[in-house]
Amino acid sequence: MATRQAWARWAAALAAAALLGAPGCSSEPGAPAAKELDLGGGVTMKLVLIPAGKFMMGEEKDQHEVTISKPFYMGATEVTQAQYEAVMGTNPSRLKGATNPVETVSWNDATEFCKKLSEKTRQAVRLPTEAEWEYACRAGSKTRFSFGDADEGLGDYAWYRANCGYTTNPVGQKKPNAWGLFDMHGNVWEWCADWYGDYPKGAVTDPEGLASGAARVVRGGDWGGIPEDCRSANRSQSTPGYRSNNCGFRVVVSVSAPGL
Repeated sequence: MATRQAWARWAAALAAAALLGAPGCSSEPGAPAAKELDLGGGVTMKLVLIPAGKFMMGEEKDQHEVTISKPFYMGATEVTQAQYEAVMGTNPSRLKGATNPVETVSWNDATEFCKKLSEKTRQAVRLPTEAEWEYACRAGSKTRFSFGDADEGLGDYAWYRANCGYTTNPVGQKKPNAWGLFDMHGNVWEWCADWYGDYPKGAVTDPEGLASGAARVVRGGDWGGIPEDCRSANRSQSTPGYRSNNCGFRVVVSVSAPGL
């Protein structure tokens, strides 16, 4: 689990988000601002409510308007090794640490985790779409990073090449973004549900990417990356079976389908 100080920062960020909101955003009536899943064995997972809204996705010539029509819950942190082991019964990570993000997991492994966690909790658990991921990462911002444009501020929010010690680090130790999400920049790349491909032309609602492809989207940069890798709009790709010690994931849970 993350430290008490980290979760205090998380709670403060949630309170600020609830008070301030974001332009063009709306939450599900009656939906709590956060929820916690019981993974068994004393292991839990905290999730943050992400409101519906609109944003400009991508950058430069690829930028386009996206509407996220429904709120959803997103893991406040990347899935940790303790959380993965509680659900899957194994820890494949090379850079061991119970509160470090799980890594050396493929897209296939991540989706199997979501399937098993759905069965265990009777919640609709899945990987985020690429649009949901960038929307949540930006948290209402329009800058290179969720906190601004300058590389110099990245160390307050991310583990990356300049400060990581050449390894992953425990989740939830840096500052969260405005919606209470930790490590959206750096630490490990995060698998998204989509096949990698060209963005659509023009405005879209709830895009899910291509129907098929050769590689899946990964987002957010990693512990060995430079600041350019960690910016909100940056995207990369890997085949669904790819495993590396710099690639993990976080999950989302549907608000409108709380039970299975």
